[in-house]
Amino acid sequence: MPSYDFKNKETGEIIELKMSMAELDKYKDEHPEMERYFGNQAPATMYGKPKQSDGFKEVMQKIQSEHPAANLSNYT
Repeated sequence: MPSYDFKNKETGEIIELKMSMAELDKYKDEHPEMERYFGNQAPATMYGKPKQSDGFKEVMQKIQSEHPAANLSNYT
C-alpha cells in the first residue's frame, strides 16, 4: 500500500500515512487543513552516461542515414 506525506497548514507538522488511492481522495476531502507534502522525496541521481547496446546503436545509425536532417548523434 502506498504511503503519502501530509503537512498541516496550520502547525507545519508533517505526517506519513499509508492508504489506497481511494482512501487518499476521501482523506483529502475530510481534512482540508492537510496538504500533500513532497519534501521528503529522494532526488534521482545519474552518474556518468548510460551505455547503449550495439543493436540500439545500429538501429539509430540506420535511422540517421535515412533521415540526414535528424540529429541522432547523442544515441550512437
